[in-house]
Amino acid sequence: MMKKEEQALLIFERKIFRRIYGPKYEDGEWKSRTNREQEEMSKGENIVKWIMGQRISWLGHLERIEEDRMPKKIFNQGLEGTRRRGRPRKGWREEVERDLQVLGVRRCRKLVIDREKWRDIVRQAKVHSGLQRQRKKNVMYTLLIFSFSTASLIPNT
Repeated sequence: MMKKEEQALLIFERKIFRRIYGPKYEDGEWKSRTNREQEEMSKGENIVKWIMGQRISWLGHLERIEEDRMPKKIFNQGLEGTRRRGRPRKGWREEVERDLQVLGVRRCRKLVIDREKWRDIVRQAKVHSGLQRQRKKNVMYTLLIFSFSTASLIPNT
């Protein structure tokens, strides 16, 4: 899922929550709920995290089903033909594998067999704080630290 699509889903979700919960009455006047208040009410869960958890759950299902079933055949089959110019878009499989990597899951093919362990991984994905954006923040923080540390190593002339 692209970042733009994630943002659109989160905006829509907040709009729906504002409709469901309505405004709050505070100090003699009605006020709209802020995004932070909505996040506290939903305990940090959102539609994007739920979708990521469902993708990981579906990966487990695809890995467990028999080889002769149609979803498994489509999952394992490569695409034929030529692609458009430019960088190829990330596929569903690459996105799910990256999400699992962010969660720290290795050897997922072995973990899929044990349904209880896989359910725990899916639950962990649904509560993980921003699989997509968390990685970018960590990279930016690392670059910031690195730039300050290298700046102190360069002598003033």
